[in-house]
Amino acid sequence: MASSQKLILLDMDSTFIQQEVIDLLANHAGVGLEVSAITERSMRGEIDFKESLTQRVVLLAGLPERIFDDVREEISLSIGAQEMVASLHSAGHLVAIVSGGFENVIAPLLVQEKIDFFKANHLEVLDGELTGKTIGPIIDRQAKADYLQELAEKLDIPLIQTVAIGDGANDLGMMEIAGLSIAFNAKPVVREYAKARIDDGNLARVLELIASDY
Repeated sequence: MASSQKLILLDMDSTFIQQEVIDLLANHAGVGLEVSAITERSMRGEIDFKESLTQRVVLLAGLPERIFDDVREEISLSIGAQEMVASLHSAGHLVAIVSGGFENVIAPLLVQEKIDFFKANHLEVLDGELTGKTIGPIIDRQAKADYLQELAEKLDIPLIQTVAIGDGANDLGMMEIAGLSIAFNAKPVVREYAKARIDDGNLARVLELIASDY
């Protein structure tokens, strides 16, 4: 393994993709406004992420399992996402996603986009319908930081050679320990903290920031 290899870990919703998956699900459940209001408060750090996720997921109870496929069709990658992944891979780096969203929806997309590693929450499904609950530990701020630490150790990549990219308060944990933190179209609390910022919505700029930082 080349000593210069880097690990780039991105948030998913409103970072690697332009949407918030839970908001898309909520629209299908007819609770879009209610859920988006909770999402906004959480991303601004005004409400605990675990609490906010529980409040939002319960409102999705009763949606059919096929909704995962429908919502996946509504997702669009952020500008420059594919260029960023291809260029990072060409340079020998690794790309991972950690998300407070749902693997049920995003896993096929991330496999298609050749993301090396990913981790997200799991929505519980029973008899073909969402139960309004999640399965397993919730991916919150601490879990995102832990995932970066675990991947870096597994891959033998020093934390100084890791990059964390996100937009919300629950991304601050991984940003604190990464060698380079990048706020992407971020909330004020994240923009103030991050070492670098991308405000034009183009993920391809990650390449420039990495090149200039190391």
